[in-house]
Amino acid sequence: MATTRTAHTVWEGNLLEGSGVVTFDSSGIGRQPVSWPSRAEQANGKTSPEELIAAAHSSCFSMALSHGLTGAGTPPTRLETKADVTFQPGTGITGIHLTVRGEVPGLDAEGFASAAEDAKKNCPVSQALAGTTITLTAELA
Repeated sequence: MATTRTAHTVWEGNLLEGSGVVTFDSSGIGRQPVSWPSRAEQANGKTSPEELIAAAHSSCFSMALSHGLTGAGTPPTRLETKADVTFQPGTGITGIHLTVRGEVPGLDAEGFASAAEDAKKNCPVSQALAGTTITLTAELA
């Protein structure tokens, strides 16, 4: 069964001086302020589309890697994934770097790196972002 998740943003003003609020409708986890300076300069307590993409990508990748490792008979004890989404004003998103550190009993570094590459290629968020260069660093704890 397909699922749809919803968020909405209310923006007021022009790009450089305006601001908005992103509301997470499906989960009800709250509202987050967003502005151009929080996107192109310092966050200053506000989020950005790139941070939201980083959150989506790191969680999706972790789920995909956990699933792949479990299916191969080496379920992880712990995975910690960081996604760095780089934004260049005037150009857009120029790349995403995933860094994963895992605790996987019975698996060597080569096997972990291979499983991580597979998850990077096949997680739904990676596939949705296929027009962006995605790189990966994977290591066992």
